[in-house]
Amino acid sequence: MGLFGTFGFKEAGLYDEYEKLNPDITIKETVIERNENYYPQLLNHLTSDSGLADVQAIEVANIAEIVDTQADKFMDLSEVKGVSEGDYLPWKWQMGSTADGKLVGLDSDIGPMAVCYRKDHFEAAGLPTDRDEVSKLWEGDWQKYLDVGRDFQKKAPDGVAWADAAGGVYNAAVSSNETRYYDEDGEVIYKDSPGVQESWDIASTAAEEKLTGNLQQFTKGWDQAMSNGDFATVSCPPWMLGYIADKGGEKAKGKWDVAQAPVPGNWGGSFFGVPEAAENKEEAAEFVAWLFAPEQQAKLFAERGSFPSTPSAYEMDSVKNATNEYFGDAPIGEIFAAAAEGTPVQIIGPKDQVIAENIANGLRLVEQGKEDADGGWDTTVDAVDNALDQ
Repeated sequence: MGLFGTFGFKEAGLYDEYEKLNPDITIKETVIERNENYYPQLLNHLTSDSGLADVQAIEVANIAEIVDTQADKFMDLSEVKGVSEGDYLPWKWQMGSTADGKLVGLDSDIGPMAVCYRKDHFEAAGLPTDRDEVSKLWEGDWQKYLDVGRDFQKKAPDGVAWADAAGGVYNAAVSSNETRYYDEDGEVIYKDSPGVQESWDIASTAAEEKLTGNLQQFTKGWDQAMSNGDFATVSCPPWMLGYIADKGGEKAKGKWDVAQAPVPGNWGGSFFGVPEAAENKEEAAEFVAWLFAPEQQAKLFAERGSFPSTPSAYEMDSVKNATNEYFGDAPIGEIFAAAAEGTPVQIIGPKDQVIAENIANGLRLVEQGKEDADGGWDTTVDAVDNALDQ
């Protein structure tokens, strides 16, 4: 397994379960923490047909490019026994497929958005801690989320920021929009996209007003700040729950809770492909078919919070009635199912990741005080245009 970040398959016991069912199979994983380091390496390995894992993860922001330019490098998973198109959300299946129907990547999950928050920090700042009351504080508008943050900062515990990172705030807000970086014709429109502009304004305001912890997500500094409880809120799709639990440890158990996001959105949802050059591709394809079947997706959600991309799993007790002990027994099945219902189907372009990374870099400049919001945007536009050769 070639992975980026924390998927939780091993931690949820799925590797052990499959190995018991198939004693001749041994499953190992190689993990690179950040996708922007993982993905270029994957492209290099695909180009050379060497160094590839039997199964390679593909982030949703990269799937369009992989399908468009690397489809011949992967097996057609639609032909694998146990893989049925009818089991999966139609829009997710389509994202992983070529125009002629080859399934390059089987989808593992979706990322309906919530907000995870520290109840102890909210109480110290005089804010409500009940998840329903918290959801109502910012319901319907990410600007309200900033307003609550301003109130929080007036009485915040020493050293505790409202949000983790401007990049995280931006990503959550922009994920509420169907159209972001590309239009339906595949044209790059990020400069004029209302969703991008509004999300940039929200995130850059948070940065300039020092509502964020001046952190970069998925770095050691961010991990440490999470462990220390240095921020009160973080935008939180289901797969983030396991990450928070891992980094927060026992000392933060029960201090976190989960509220609805201001506006439903989707962040994440990966795909898994089996390269034609893989050493054990037939066995790998059988494992992928098993791992992302509805039953296993339901188990992974129950253990780690990754929300299934298989609708039949939503009616399973392990999803519908799921709670999370670490997050104060939050009814995460109910919370994320409601978020999924309101999530727009997003238009994904081949260079979504490149654009998003450069926007995050521009926000870092604002967060660090090196640029104001307008200057940071101008720098971002130059960087994106250079990256896209425009």
